[in-house]
Amino acid sequence: MTCAIMTRPKNDTFLRALLREPVAYTPVWLMRQAGRYLPEYCETRRRAGSFLDLCKSPSLACEVTLQPLARYDLDAAILFSDILTIPDAMGLGLYFADGEGPKFERPLREEWEIRSLAAPDPYDHLRYVMDAVAEIRRALDNSVPLIGFSGSPFTLACYMIEGGASADFRRVKTMLYDRPDLLHHILSVTAQSVTSYLNAQIESGAQAVMIFDTWGGALSHGAYREFSLSYMQTIVAGLTKEHEGSRVPSIVFTKGGGQWLEDIAGIGCDAVGLDWTSSLASVRTRLADRVALQGNLDPMALFASPEAVAAEAKKVLDDFHAAGPGGGHVFNLGHGISQFTPPEHVTTLVNTVHEYSRVLHGQG
Repeated sequence: MTCAIMTRPKNDTFLRALLREPVAYTPVWLMRQAGRYLPEYCETRRRAGSFLDLCKSPSLACEVTLQPLARYDLDAAILFSDILTIPDAMGLGLYFADGEGPKFERPLREEWEIRSLAAPDPYDHLRYVMDAVAEIRRALDNSVPLIGFSGSPFTLACYMIEGGASADFRRVKTMLYDRPDLLHHILSVTAQSVTSYLNAQIESGAQAVMIFDTWGGALSHGAYREFSLSYMQTIVAGLTKEHEGSRVPSIVFTKGGGQWLEDIAGIGCDAVGLDWTSSLASVRTRLADRVALQGNLDPMALFASPEAVAAEAKKVLDDFHAAGPGGGHVFNLGHGISQFTPPEHVTTLVNTVHEYSRVLHGQG
């Protein structure tokens, strides 16, 4: 499936920033920007019947993807989906328990189950995602870029082995130390799956892709490199780098990964996502501007007064520019937006980023 649009979006500031090209202001989008903090999302979710039904309906996924763009002057849209679509397509039986988050009916516990694991065909088992990508691209009408995404192999493996969220990752870490061969097999198959999944999203219309390594920060130093980073490097190497006549940038984000940023920047991605524990100025200096940076406001700052939200946004922008003039910054939160965030505070954030960054870029 190939999208017919062959030019960059009218607002390509996000793509230019990822590629460290000159921009007039700092672009902004938010992780989980289409979500439960918006009343319009909650209404669509109610009509869908369940979260999975919402994810698996291309028309409804398109609807909620566009909702934050109708409300805010955001510089990118991100596909509405869930990181666990791949293990669901592998047959693990994804479901969502009320108040408990995602769970799997058939987590990977036995060796024969692990050895039988196979990468799903994204155009078959995950066709609904590709249809949603194509529908969103048409609906955006070349206004802003569309971001595709996946979870990292290690993050997906955590859910696949634990059977759901975990406080200590006991099962996956026990496998890591006792049977690393089995964990490597899961990660290898999952990395193959993620690569084909992201490439199918690109073919269907995604103009940038992001890998969410939510749980990589739970690993020890050596284990992170062996069980998380190496597989993300394999994925980045296998990604489609150009489509529709334009570069397709990639972003890698490890939550809690501040100590490994040099390593992440070295795997070939175009941008590195940062949580709120890192200084943008320090990271720019450490990485010598080899990659773009994305981040990194603490999501909890959005619960403060509008004046405080604006002040904190300016601190993030000042932090990036403290290392010297230049582009290569995409403003974002250090993790996903909370479902309890006041929507009007997001308006303050987005407007502040656009207005204040124009001054820093010499456009004010």
